[in-house]
Amino acid sequence: MKLIIKNGLLINENGSLEKKHLYIDNGQIVKISEHLSGEDQAEKVIDANGLFVSPGFIDVHVHLREPGGEHKETIETGTKAAAKGGFTTICAMPNTNPVPDSKEQIQWLKKRIQETGKVRVLPYGSITKGLAGDQLNHFKELAEAGAFAFTDDGVGIQTAERMYQAMREAAKVNKAIVAHCEDMSLVQGGVVHEGKVDKRLGLKGITSLAESVQIARDVLLAEQSGCHYHVCHISTKESVRIVRDAKRAGIHVTAEVSPHHLLLCEDDIPGNDTNYKMNPPLRSRADQEALIEGLLDGTIDLIATDHAPHSESEKRQGMEKAPFGIVGLETAFPLLYTNFVEKGVLSLKQLVDFLTKKPADIFNLPYGKLAEGSVADLVLIDLKQEETIDPATFVSKGKNTPFSGWTCKGWPQATIVSGEVVWEKERVHH
Repeated sequence: MKLIIKNGLLINENGSLEKKHLYIDNGQIVKISEHLSGEDQAEKVIDANGLFVSPGFIDVHVHLREPGGEHKETIETGTKAAAKGGFTTICAMPNTNPVPDSKEQIQWLKKRIQETGKVRVLPYGSITKGLAGDQLNHFKELAEAGAFAFTDDGVGIQTAERMYQAMREAAKVNKAIVAHCEDMSLVQGGVVHEGKVDKRLGLKGITSLAESVQIARDVLLAEQSGCHYHVCHISTKESVRIVRDAKRAGIHVTAEVSPHHLLLCEDDIPGNDTNYKMNPPLRSRADQEALIEGLLDGTIDLIATDHAPHSESEKRQGMEKAPFGIVGLETAFPLLYTNFVEKGVLSLKQLVDFLTKKPADIFNLPYGKLAEGSVADLVLIDLKQEETIDPATFVSKGKNTPFSGWTCKGWPQATIVSGEVVWEKERVHH
């Protein structure tokens, strides 16, 4: 399919926007030009006048819930939400039933993605059989079947021995260990951060140590094993300090932060509202500031949503019983653009890099850039358009967000994967 996107605003090296025309053929960007020609030869022409054209976003941390949790989300609904949010490549976490811990299960998943997915989905393989934290999977077999990386996300690997073995095996197949860091001996049934909010609401708190202690252990194991170690949804100032020190020591460690940990802290929790219940929990104001600082100084490498849909009935059970997690795919860019770029904390180029170039570079993915010869994964964004977040309009099955009622700018208008338009807001003017 030959596609022309004309009059789009592209970001240049020094971060300013320039009007350009993109020529796409056979899923690739073949030409980026200041001069428009050949409109009659294209099968489709999109006039992106006034719209910012970004590489499609990459989210390395998404829960699609299928198989086994289809009442919360499916590959189809989750990838529709991704497309609407401007994400063209997402990595699916393995806490499903069954778990992708065998070659057959990964193959089934890939087939299902091909049949129903709207964007590119890269499945994780689990580190241990059934996410039980005990028996290691056959990494080579899973990697060959198409596992993106290895994680037991949702549960921390509890013993150093098991984590060390996993890292050595992952290093052999040149795949990352992506870790949800949580020492369960320190958690003991907590549901919010152990700080002010637990006392205010009379709930059991989760100490920051549960996360940071495991990261401290893991960076030393990563150094010894030579493995690429990636920290999921980092949330505490101590965790940031450990990763910063580990990078200085030359250890191959990378880290992600979620939009909600950048935008909120425990002080923002209004009461017994389970839309503010996530794991890791919203921490202190000082932790939130350390995360922003870590992002700015390169300690934290990228932003990932940890999109975690749940049904409304599950989330209605109150703070103690409701599952952890919120949705994030449809609101990530507008929230970050409005609260960080518009306020001058990040440049537009920095934000886009955290969602495209950085994840691609870290995980060696051939996506996330907008250049001649690159894959035509694009998102067209109206940086001026203001809208108020309304969960009723979400295409995800999950409506669980603490950002309902927030007014943001920077809404995606069309999303293109490998040269195919997979989502459009309304008819973009042809």
